[in-house]
Amino acid sequence: MTDVLDGVRDHYHAAGLTERLRTALAALGPEDQRLMPKQLAALDQFHTRGLAATAELGNLAGITAEMSVLDVGSGIGGPARFLAETCGCRVMGVDLSEPFVDAARYLTERTGQSGQVWFEAASALQLPFDEGRFDVVLLQHVAMNISDRARLYREIRRVLKPGGRFATFDVVLNSGEPHYPLPWARTSATSFLLTAAATRQAIDAAGFRALVWQDDSEAAKAWFTQLREAGPPAPPNLGTIMGPDMAQLAANLGRSLMEGRLGILTAVFEATAIEI
Repeated sequence: MTDVLDGVRDHYHAAGLTERLRTALAALGPEDQRLMPKQLAALDQFHTRGLAATAELGNLAGITAEMSVLDVGSGIGGPARFLAETCGCRVMGVDLSEPFVDAARYLTERTGQSGQVWFEAASALQLPFDEGRFDVVLLQHVAMNISDRARLYREIRRVLKPGGRFATFDVVLNSGEPHYPLPWARTSATSFLLTAAATRQAIDAAGFRALVWQDDSEAAKAWFTQLREAGPPAPPNLGTIMGPDMAQLAANLGRSLMEGRLGILTAVFEATAIEI
């Protein structure tokens, strides 16, 4: 398990990330100029369909201003900042990568949201929170890096209030192997894809009841087609985070989707009562 976690950390290590962001964001204005979360969407929405997917997931989860939300695998904090701004909620993000957490805190200072959005470096398999703390837990394009799905979903259930919502937007395996390298893994050594059916079984077993279950593969394919036709995005973009080969990583994901090797799943679950 330690070797796997180290491999995932290495993939997302991003040395010097905050300084790279500081340099890249100079194109948007001086350091003391407040940025809006939407301005950062090309940079900080590290998942298929970008900002649209985050907005849809927040809506499906029914997030409102009085709620406390946990974003597991929060990256550099884009979804957390966007949902805090649009829904008025409080958001805590956790990520295994310390450089990502540092970058998330820096960007949150730039958007003036440090009193509403917070980040910690932590493993999704050992969340540093008490039982029943959160109203909603989000998981976007994260589970593919985690081999122990049963433990992942049990941890999410543990920190959710009874009746709380678990909203997931993730990549699932359809048939065959995807084309590596991919945005979440350069080889299969740190990629742990499950089919949609196996994902559903693991989540149900952790103490959840499905409210929304939808295959968003066609929407993802259409999004990749639009990206290809539009050409390379203007900087700053995800290449600032993952390096110059980000275009290849994204292209391999798009190709794997188009060939039916992978699918995209959106689902929302309600946390059922835990038996004592």
